[in-house]
Amino acid sequence: MDDCLDSDKKTCAPAEFACLNGQCVPGRWRCDGEPECPDGSDESEETCSKQTCPPEKFDCGGSANKCVSLSWRCDGQKDCENGADEEDCASACPSGEFMCANRKCLATVHLCDGDDDCGDGSDELKCSAPLTCGPNHLRCNSSECVPLMWSCDGDPDCSDSSDEGPERCGGDGVFIRRANCTTGEFRCANGECIRLSWKCDGDPDCKDKSDEQDCPLLTCRPDEFQCGDGFCIHGTKQCNKVHDCPDHSDESGCVNATKCEGPLKFLCKNGECIESSKVCDSIKDCKDRSDEPKKECGLNECMINNGGCSHICMDRPIGFECQCPAGYQLLDKKTCGDIDECENPDACSQICINYKGDFKCECYDGYEMDPVTKTCKAEGKSPYLLFTTRHEVRRIDLVKKDHSQVVSTQKNAVALDLDVANNRVFWCDRFHRKIYSAFIHEASDPSQQVLLVDSPLQTPVGLALDWLQHNLYWTDSGDKSISVASVDGTKRHVLISIDLSEPRALALDPHHGFMYWSDWGTRAKIEKAGMNGVDRQVLVANNIEWPNGITLDVANKRLYWVDSKLHLIASVDLNGAHRRTHISSAQTLGHPYALAVFEDRIFWTDRDKAAVFMANRLTGRDIHALAENLNDPHDIVVFHQLRQPQGPDSCNLGGMTNGGCEYLCLKAPQITEHSPKYTCACPDGQDLGPDMRSCISFFFWQTSCLSVTYHIVLVFAGAPRNNTRATPSPDIGYSLDESEDFPQPSGGVSQADAVPNLTTAPSGSPETLTPLDMLKSVSSQESKAMGSHSTATSLVVSTTPPGDIPIVATVVFGLVCAGFYLVWRNWRQNSTKSMNFDNPVYRKTTGEGEEDEIHIGRTDGMGHHTHHHPFPQGVSMGVVGAGGGTCPQFIALSILPYSHRSSLVKTCSLMFEVDNIDQAL
Repeated sequence: MDDCLDSDKKTCAPAEFACLNGQCVPGRWRCDGEPECPDGSDESEETCSKQTCPPEKFDCGGSANKCVSLSWRCDGQKDCENGADEEDCASACPSGEFMCANRKCLATVHLCDGDDDCGDGSDELKCSAPLTCGPNHLRCNSSECVPLMWSCDGDPDCSDSSDEGPERCGGDGVFIRRANCTTGEFRCANGECIRLSWKCDGDPDCKDKSDEQDCPLLTCRPDEFQCGDGFCIHGTKQCNKVHDCPDHSDESGCVNATKCEGPLKFLCKNGECIESSKVCDSIKDCKDRSDEPKKECGLNECMINNGGCSHICMDRPIGFECQCPAGYQLLDKKTCGDIDECENPDACSQICINYKGDFKCECYDGYEMDPVTKTCKAEGKSPYLLFTTRHEVRRIDLVKKDHSQVVSTQKNAVALDLDVANNRVFWCDRFHRKIYSAFIHEASDPSQQVLLVDSPLQTPVGLALDWLQHNLYWTDSGDKSISVASVDGTKRHVLISIDLSEPRALALDPHHGFMYWSDWGTRAKIEKAGMNGVDRQVLVANNIEWPNGITLDVANKRLYWVDSKLHLIASVDLNGAHRRTHISSAQTLGHPYALAVFEDRIFWTDRDKAAVFMANRLTGRDIHALAENLNDPHDIVVFHQLRQPQGPDSCNLGGMTNGGCEYLCLKAPQITEHSPKYTCACPDGQDLGPDMRSCISFFFWQTSCLSVTYHIVLVFAGAPRNNTRATPSPDIGYSLDESEDFPQPSGGVSQADAVPNLTTAPSGSPETLTPLDMLKSVSSQESKAMGSHSTATSLVVSTTPPGDIPIVATVVFGLVCAGFYLVWRNWRQNSTKSMNFDNPVYRKTTGEGEEDEIHIGRTDGMGHHTHHHPFPQGVSMGVVGAGGGTCPQFIALSILPYSHRSSLVKTCSLMFEVDNIDQAL
């Protein structure tokens, strides 16, 4: 090895193992079954015989002297090479469970229930006939038992719909609730909605296959190729390395017949391909005689300088070939270089380390390499699955393969998620349109099931828990939205409600602050956004039709999804790159709905096959059913502590509860190292206040600032009105006095404007108002005073109480006025300067009496400027010198108490600008 150094020149670190030749390798590679030292000393019997297993490990014993995780003992998989970890394991089922004929363990509640839960029918043998149901249950004509309260509710629960039939419900039977399909959708006989373009395409998409009934027979012309879904393409497009069929069947089974490579083939110079055994046999096989060159036949080029090869030279009947040892590849025709085996995503289960001539696989924290399968297995308790079957939530133990019931008597449970640390399960019922939660060990008791979101949802179909910040997210395909609520359901907020067509599955990455969801609407796609709703982007938009389920492989940072239309399972990295297809088969994947990934396995539910399946996620092979004959399986999740890695709660760091947020605290996406850890959110209809933590009514915020804004615009417009003075009021501490009038200047149209002034309340005022309270006080009364005297009514927004002017009319009128003002402002931008009130320079002057004003404008000594204004003659913008001295020299802003001035200006600074001011005094 080129890396090896002389032993007397190198000392290995304490965490390393010193090979006999002096090379150092990581100590964790010692006695792992794979020699990393060139001399094999890290796996020698002398080295490994000294190994003793710690208490948390199981000693395999024997000559191998291997240690495996103690939790792998009796898990049904041989992890020791000699199988010692599976010896002397009890084969009987726990008490209270039934052992099937195939030795599968089953909860007794599933015995004689009409379903083949064992898979071999043994749980339905020796059952009393006829089947009898409990006093609160109804027996269907198909022999199932369903709760009596489910009959005649518009939702068929019996497989033959007899619980909604006329013999029970009277008349013609109860009207079956059906989804409202759009004009671009086809309604299945069972009420489902699918895309209209999927009808009669040769691939059944309705669960009852009604979309492929009464379809015309599809035939293709003799010169066309018929795709698997019945679509016809021209025959020349088959095997052209381009997917022309929607189901890609035109490129399946194609073999490149013109390929002429390998030691058994010889390529003639004219393009012919013959057997290599026919070369240099004195018989002309190539028409150009290139297989019988006299000078090269019998010549061994490898005898001269190894043929120029860097490693191995192989002589051929004509010429020679350079080859490389294992772990190396040809960089050109003669030079070998190291192969980076880690470029192959299937090389390792989790971590791949490349070094010269070889590579090494390792596992993340919490996982351990299986010495037999060389895959990473989770440490700790054995994982198990939870999945919904419409009327219940079930559990499958992945070690014992036994089934048990977790939640029973549900009407239509579809979405599911877990809180592993607190042992809780969350689910939503699409029929009742509500979200529930319970401790897993108490979930079978209806009295222990907590109703979290009881306000009617429309069609909740996806559910995901933020286990770090303790928020619950869900998708609703009825109102086309993604929402979030606190884990107790008391606080709720709609995150995304635009550009969603049919949102379905949802997955979260709380460590990095991102959420992912699928949308199988008109333009199917998978999207990504921050968990606070920002930084939205599309991850997958091509070659995707019906992305029903998605899940995250947290350890390997990949997103997986199932496509029910294309019948495939695929994945991308968390940026949407490096796409891979793991399984693609209409026979294997009938109608996959949801999936979960853990260790090296993929688990998914299939509604068409009514089963739960498992496969190897790296190879897509080793497919077998975990549960069959299920009643419409939907969502599926894995329960294990490594599925939800622990981390800090960003909303409760540094002793600040809920991040200081008045309402919801949401994890922010960690885009850069400077990204915020969280942001606050408010109830729907409210917005964040100036501190970005408290919540205020959006209508109050908008109309309050608009009132002050248009008050100032009115002053600019020069609309005449009387001077108004504020006097103390017992209600709010301020009132308006309209007793004083400014004298009207002579000549032309009056341009003088008496500006209302707000006098500060006496020190004996009963209470001190906040800036927002002051805004409300000023806007509601001052604007009323202005409105009674103003002739420029198109620039005034009144915020009088609802008894005077309807709220809706006020808002609409204000928006129209705002539009006129923005048009005027943009027209002026090219010829005037502007200054925001973000940090104004002001001068406090003391007028007569108790008046307190801010004066911003020009003095007579500042020179005169003339500008063209888009107003009729006689209406000026209050610029000194513009109208022969007839305009007011200052714009007077009504003043709040001194301590509130800055807050008021900042509050409304984003709503308006003051133009044509070079200097503020």
